[in-house]
Amino acid sequence: MAGRQKEKVIPDEVHQNQILRELYLKELRTQKLYTQYHVNPLRKVHTITRKPMSWHDNLEEPADARFLNLIHHAALGPRKKYTETQTESQEIGWDSEPLVNPERDDRRLNHFRVYNDITLYKAKMWSLGEDDRHK
Repeated sequence: MAGRQKEKVIPDEVHQNQILRELYLKELRTQKLYTQYHVNPLRKVHTITRKPMSWHDNLEEPADARFLNLIHHAALGPRKKYTETQTESQEIGWDSEPLVNPERDDRRLNHFRVYNDITLYKAKMWSLGEDDRHK
């Protein structure tokens, strides 16, 4: 038994064609034709500055209206972009209009500091260093 060697089977043309067909179909399944290319976001890009005196770098190009609209829309705040909140953290402060009209003339809500003769006198005394505030 130890002296036996396995005989190598030579496939005939039909079996060889079937093997090549399966290999070809497997390659077609795994290959993908790329027609759109983009920059790999995981790779660092080294930018090279332009030459200031180069004539082709200093040509005036027309502004792309679609790109400018996209940039201006991205710079807007979330309340101008969306009608409703997009995240739960935006719910805090989304409706920031005051509930009561902030009229400055209404004395019920605004208690401004009023200076009379005695309050002006005492404020001047405290600024000079008198220390009897708690008496």
